[in-house]
Amino acid sequence: MKYITFAIPSYNSADYMERAIESLLPGGEDIEIIIVNDGSTDRTSKIAHLYEKKYPTIIRAIDQENGGHGEAVNMGLAKARGLYFKVVDSDDWVDKNALLAILAFIKTITEENKSLDMLISNYVYEKEGAPHKKTVHYRNVLPQGEMFGWDDIGSFHIDQYILMHSVIYKTQLLKMIGLQLPKHTFYVDNIYVYQPLPFVQKMYYLDVDFYRYYIGRADQSVNEKVMINRVDQQIFVTKTMIRMYQLKNIPSKKLRKYMLNYLAIMMTVSSIICIRSKQPENLKKKKDLWVYLKKKDVKSFIRIRYGILGQTTNIPGKSGRKISSLAYSVVRRIIGFN
Repeated sequence: MKYITFAIPSYNSADYMERAIESLLPGGEDIEIIIVNDGSTDRTSKIAHLYEKKYPTIIRAIDQENGGHGEAVNMGLAKARGLYFKVVDSDDWVDKNALLAILAFIKTITEENKSLDMLISNYVYEKEGAPHKKTVHYRNVLPQGEMFGWDDIGSFHIDQYILMHSVIYKTQLLKMIGLQLPKHTFYVDNIYVYQPLPFVQKMYYLDVDFYRYYIGRADQSVNEKVMINRVDQQIFVTKTMIRMYQLKNIPSKKLRKYMLNYLAIMMTVSSIICIRSKQPENLKKKKDLWVYLKKKDVKSFIRIRYGILGQTTNIPGKSGRKISSLAYSVVRRIIGFN
């Protein structure tokens, strides 16, 4: 039995993908690793197939035409045979001890005929050159030592939201809801985390520093200059998330609040990137995005627009935009996300 499927979307990753793969191998026969070569032009495919040949019962190498990060995740999910599913980007890695702890826990609950929809663990910002590595944990928000539901959670800080780095989903849940990420689009990890939430009933939090999120490459999607160039994709993802649900229909009050705040963060990031680009056409796109939210979900629009984040990103005039940009710079330094 394979307890966890780890999918590694890989595009021109030859220089660093081996670290990601090697970090997962201590899982041994309890896991499977699916390396999805997304139309690379370097040695990515060759490296993937060499690993498959060396570890044929653990690793599968799949080559596909370039479809972007989301399409590579789609392929990994489609081929997954593990009970649980985790995405590990090719420039990131995992901690061995945390991996073994997570595996031991999943094996135990499986043997006890118990099942989870979502397992949450900590992640670490491995920012190049940073003297202090920021760890995102959930000790103040989530119960420990027991399974829980949405009504049992606390309040998340703005830098503490559940990202792809911190979540392991039940494979069957993702397949059941028909999760299908957009092709040729960046920032779809937000859709990956957000879409399944209303279907999640049983959760568990393991307080281990599992995922190591590397930040330092100039071409990374979270680099601010790259984000400005790809602002249309950021807005597309935000609009996709807006269309998914009328939040007033989410039964759990705490989940509804969590999803509303997640959307507020997405609106803020999209708005600030438009502001920091200093391009008139992007300022119009920012305005249009807020109009779009109002049209699709007026109740959520009112709560987000007149909340702290909405007010901060919509201060009128040139001086207002400077204040919004400054506030973003302060938060970015504190959190260290790009």
